[in-house]
Amino acid sequence: MAPSDIEKAEIVNANQPPPHGMSRDSFATTRSRSATHHLGNPSPLGLFSFASTTLILSLYNTGARHINTPNAVVGMAIFCGGLAQLLAGMWEFAVGNTFGATAFSSYGAFWLSYATLFIPSSGIAAAYEAADPAGQEPSALGIYLLTWMLVSFFFFIASVRKNLSFGALFFFLTLTFLLLAAQNFTGSVNVGKAGGVLGVITAFIAYYAGLCTLLSPDDLFTLPLGVALVAKGHPGREAE
Repeated sequence: MAPSDIEKAEIVNANQPPPHGMSRDSFATTRSRSATHHLGNPSPLGLFSFASTTLILSLYNTGARHINTPNAVVGMAIFCGGLAQLLAGMWEFAVGNTFGATAFSSYGAFWLSYATLFIPSSGIAAAYEAADPAGQEPSALGIYLLTWMLVSFFFFIASVRKNLSFGALFFFLTLTFLLLAAQNFTGSVNVGKAGGVLGVITAFIAYYAGLCTLLSPDDLFTLPLGVALVAKGHPGREAE
């Protein structure tokens, strides 16, 4: 079957060089979005969902208003940080943004799994209490959070050639997970509060990045995501 005019145009556009100042990845994402029935940008949904859930839990971790029981974040973690962010990740796959799809889907799954820890019917907390009331649970949570620190660090590595906002986001998120894991291993309240403070910083960086991606040239103003932490390209090779 002969390709349609639209298909022919897409084949031609696939070989089209990006405009001056735009990376090939950004140009490919933009071209993919324009070719998929004008799908909207799911990034603001994912970033705002992540930021809001992170902010609430981080304020609890700092001891704001003398709150030391974080269970009120469960609904937020399931429906906003979890479900909304997971959906944003799936739509990022649809528009061709592998980085955004992987990040949003991963942290959507994180929030869903984290919320499960606080649901009594899951039996997770009860199992630890029955097996070892003295302290297996903090160590298990420490390993859990340490694993997500590694995941966040991998995203940081992938983000350094994208823009400053994403680089800063994953840098502070990595430190947040590190301190929260250390708090579970050591039992130090101050370390946990420090992790909460870094979490608040992380949340506001995510809010800023979400606003950057939400605003368009049609709005009153736009905000920059910032230059990449590490310049693209190699010596003797044109930057992509």
